[in-house]
Amino acid sequence: MAGRQLANKWLKTEALLSNGSVAPHIPQTRMYDAEQLKRMVHQFGMVVIKPIHGGGGYGVIKVSYDRGVYSFTYMSRRRAFGNFETMFKALGRAKVGRKYIIQQGIHLARIGGRPIDYRVKVAKQQDGSWMYRAMVGRLARPGLFVTNLCKGGTLLSAREGLSRSLRSKVARTKRREMRNLTNTCIGILESSFPGIGELGFDYGIDNGGKIWIFEVNTRPQ
Repeated sequence: MAGRQLANKWLKTEALLSNGSVAPHIPQTRMYDAEQLKRMVHQFGMVVIKPIHGGGGYGVIKVSYDRGVYSFTYMSRRRAFGNFETMFKALGRAKVGRKYIIQQGIHLARIGGRPIDYRVKVAKQQDGSWMYRAMVGRLARPGLFVTNLCKGGTLLSAREGLSRSLRSKVARTKRREMRNLTNTCIGILESSFPGIGELGFDYGIDNGGKIWIFEVNTRPQ
């Protein structure tokens, strides 16, 4: 049951932020401009910018600030700059020509130094209930920060990814937490965007074990 498709990441983020129990799991997100980028990269040390439409890791860039040095990383190439203005100009040339959002950077749990995140896919059945189709981990290719399989990421079961990247006591609870969060988000999105039939949730878990919702897709790959 394919249903309605909604490509705009910003609209889905706004809907989820309206719920008090889900909002703390969403990284701070802003529309892209120089002022917001500078403020957020100083606040968090690292942010990710991504096109407001699109997927597969296309056009996603990590921007960092550390002890007076600004840098950005696109795929495996990192460029460093002595001031924000020079970096922002170079970033304008590196971006794909689309509207972007800025998202608070999260230091993900890792396996062998490689970051891992999770994709949870659900689909609506004819009777109106939702069924879980997949719950998997995506381990970044060595040298990359994006985990997308089309960029060389490795597919693991969620159970294996959690057990290899977190302490065993923490890992056992996270799968259930992700399911509970998914169920809450389904209700919010179904009420905000009637007609949706498929959802793909991209989750990250940081070094402290907190679950973050990076984005929700209505046409998950």
